[in-house]
Amino acid sequence: MEQELRNKVKEAAREYYQVVYGNKKEFEYIPPSGKLLGEEELMNMIDASLDMWLTAGRFNREFESRFAKYLGVKYALSTNSGSSANLLALSALTSYKLGGRRLKKGDEVISVASGFPTTINPIIQNGLVPVFIDCEIGTYNIDADKIENAVTPKTKAVFLAHTLGNSYDLDKIMQIAQKYNLWVIEDSCDALGGEYKGKKIGTIGHIGTFSFYPAHHLTMGEGGAVVTNDAELYKIIMSFRDWGRDCCCPPGKDGVCGKRFSQKLGNLPFGYDHKYTYSHIGYNLKITDWQASLGCSQIEKLDSFLERRSRNAHMLNEKLSDLTSFLILPEVKEGVKPSWFGYLISVKPDAPFTKQEMVEFLENNGVGTRQLFAGNILRQPCFVENDIKLRINDGGLISSGDLTEEDYKQLPNTDFIMNNTFWVGTFPALGEKEMTKISDTIHKFVKERAGVLL
Repeated sequence: MEQELRNKVKEAAREYYQVVYGNKKEFEYIPPSGKLLGEEELMNMIDASLDMWLTAGRFNREFESRFAKYLGVKYALSTNSGSSANLLALSALTSYKLGGRRLKKGDEVISVASGFPTTINPIIQNGLVPVFIDCEIGTYNIDADKIENAVTPKTKAVFLAHTLGNSYDLDKIMQIAQKYNLWVIEDSCDALGGEYKGKKIGTIGHIGTFSFYPAHHLTMGEGGAVVTNDAELYKIIMSFRDWGRDCCCPPGKDGVCGKRFSQKLGNLPFGYDHKYTYSHIGYNLKITDWQASLGCSQIEKLDSFLERRSRNAHMLNEKLSDLTSFLILPEVKEGVKPSWFGYLISVKPDAPFTKQEMVEFLENNGVGTRQLFAGNILRQPCFVENDIKLRINDGGLISSGDLTEEDYKQLPNTDFIMNNTFWVGTFPALGEKEMTKISDTIHKFVKERAGVLL
C-alpha cells in the first residue's frame, strides 16, 4: 500500500514535470551559468520528501559513497556549500590532533587575490595570515614559479582554487609542499571532473573541496563536499562539520563507534556519553537528505555534463580564434584536462576598446557575462575597510587597510584580470546555437570598435 501510494505521487509528479519543464528552454538572454535538471531529480526529491527523514540519511550515504568512488578517493563528506567545504578544510588543519603540523594563529597560507572570497575568508577566520602571489595570464592560476620565494618558517599551507576548472601546476606545488612540509588544499569548487595528468582535480593535494551550487558542474541547490585520502583528516573534518563532536556515529544511530560509554576525554568523567563529547570548536554544516537525493541523480549525468561543457569551450576557441589580435583566449597547460566552469576572455591592453565596453555591449545584446569573481580581493571593501594582516609575494607583514598603489603593483597580473578579464557561459544547457550567438555578438562588437573586416 505504501509503495503503491508513493508510485502514484511520483507518476503525477512525472506528468507535471513533462507539462511544465519538459520542453527545451530557448534562451533570449544567454546566462553565464545555470542548472540542468530532469525528471529523475524530481523523482528522487519526492522520494526523499516522502521518507520524511529530513536530515542526512540514506541518500546522503549513497551520494558520499558514489562521489568518493567517482573521484577515486577514500573519503568524501558532504556539506551545505562549497564555501563551508573550504571552511571545514582549513579549520581541520588547526586541530590539536595534528600535533606539530597543526596550523596556529599567525601561521601563513599561500593563496591568490584573484578569485572567490571564500577561498580566502577561512584563512582570516582562523586567525592565519594570507600570502598573496600573482597569477598567470591565460590560465589565470597562480604563477607557481613565484611560490617558493614567498615561503618563510611560518608558512604552513597552500590553499588555491583551480580557476574556472583549469588546473594549476600541481607537480610544482606538491614538490614545494613536500620540501617545506606544507599542507595543500585544492579548492576544486569550479573544477569537478577536471584532470591533471590523468588524476582527478581535488584528489592530489591533502584535501579537496567542491561546490554543488546551481552554477556548478552538478547541483544540490546548495551543497558541497570535502574529500581526502587521509583517515585522520577525514575524522577531523567530520568533527568540525558535526558540531565539533568527537564521535563519528551518524544522526539517529548509536554505538557505531563502539566507544559510547568507555572513554575518558578532556576533564570529563569516565564513560561520559561519546555522542555528547566535543573535541573541536565546530559547526553544524551538514546537508539534508533532500539535497543529497538531488546529487544522486546529478552524479549519474556528470560525465555528459562535462562533455557538453568541453564541447562548448572548444566551439568558442574555434569561433574566436580570429580575434587574438584583440583578445586573449584561455590557455591550457600540457597534461591538464579542464572541466570548463566558464570561458575566460581578456581584452588586450592595446585593443581599441575596454573590457567594460565589451561587457556592456554583450549584456545589452543578450549575452550574460561574469567577472573573475573578486578581481583583486585586496581592493574590495572587505579588505580596504578592515585591519587584515597579510603578505604579498616575499614582502613583509602589512595591514590591508594600509595598502597603497605601490603594494597593488606587486600583483600586476591580478590587477590586469580585474581590469581586462571576464567570462561567458559553457554550462550544459547551452549548445551550438548559444555559442554561435556569443561568438557573433563578440565579432559584431569588435568590428564596430576596431573597424576591421571580420
